[in-house]
Formats: sequence, structure tokens, C-alpha cells
Amino acid sequence: MNMAYIDWKYPQPREGLAGEFDKFIGPGATRAELFLQFVCASGAAFAMLFYGLLNDFGWTTLQVAIATLFAFDLMGGVVTNATSTAKRWYHREGQGFGRHMLFTAVHIVHLAVIAWFFRGGDWLWFVVLYGYLLLAAVIVLRAPLYLQRPVALVCFVGVLLVNQYVFSLTPGLEWFIPIFFLKLLVSHLLREEPYHPGSISQP
Repeated sequence: MNMAYIDWKYPQPREGLAGEFDKFIGPGATRAELFLQFVCASGAAFAMLFYGLLNDFGWTTLQVAIATLFAFDLMGGVVTNATSTAKRWYHREGQGFGRHMLFTAVHIVHLAVIAWFFRGGDWLWFVVLYGYLLLAAVIVLRAPLYLQRPVALVCFVGVLLVNQYVFSLTPGLEWFIPIFFLKLLVSHLLREEPYHPGSISQP
């Protein structure tokens, strides 16, 4: 029998540095959630490091480091923002439209760094994709709750098409736009049920 328990209660963040970490990923993360976050983020970072070093992209040491850091951040972000712990925290009372737009907007840094360091100052690419990100975030957040998931996925498919057919792909970072938008539009923005660890999956 499928026993799914939805639990919106979260513990208060701990004191000190541990509390800052709690505020970043959500307080009360389970060992399994922490394991997934660490393994996926670290695995992506190591894969990007070796990929960047073993292929002739003409990258500097700084570019390899940036690509490795972004791989860690984005893959970790996809997993972290999709956890039940993060859903409880980032979609708690008081976390409304403005907070979610701010979280999305500060990721301007990622796009600017890619445009500058890896695309030779391709600011048209930057403006179009950042504008798309903000517009898509507004559309998702303003959609009725029961439609937000399909709307987010439509917006995600849209940016994949823009990335593939409107602009040239960034050599060595062809993965960047899909994972970047997956983290923000799908993993973070969607208010989904935070299941209790005691829930039993359907056979």
C-alpha cells in the first residue's frame, strides 16, 4: 500500500556555521539527502575537471576552475533544490514571489561569467538568456499552483530550443544552459509536496 506522508514542518536552523549551512540547503536534511547532494555535486565537478584538462578547448587554468566550480554548483543545486527538505524551507510561509525572483535574479553572475570568459564577450547571448530566465520565472510563479509544473517544463523545453538553434553552443560547456535552467525553473521554483522520510514508495 502506498503510504505518502506530506510534512511541511521544519526544525529551526542550528547556531553558527552549521546554521548558515542549514539556511542554504534547508534545516533537517536527512543523511540520504546529504549523500545525494555531495555525491552528485562532487561527481560533476571531478568529471568537469578531467574533461576540461583532457580536451583541447584552449582553456586557461582559471577557465578550468570556473567550469569545475559551476559543475559542482549547478549539479548540486539541481539535487538540493529538489529535496523535500529544501521544498519545506524555500517554500515556507513568507517565501513569496519576491524571494523566489531574487534567488533567480542573482544567478545573473553565472551567465555573465560564461559570456565573458567562455564566449568572448557574447553579450547578446547573455541578454537574451537572462531575459528569458526572468520572464520564465515570472510566468511560472504567476501561474495557478496546479499549472506551475507543466508551465515550468514548457519554459524549460523552450530554452533548450533557444540554446540549440538560436545560438552556438559553448564548447566544453554544452551542458551549462540545460542544467542551469533545470536548477532554477524546475528544481527551485516549483512548490511540490515535501514527503516525510517515513513515506513508503508505491511498488
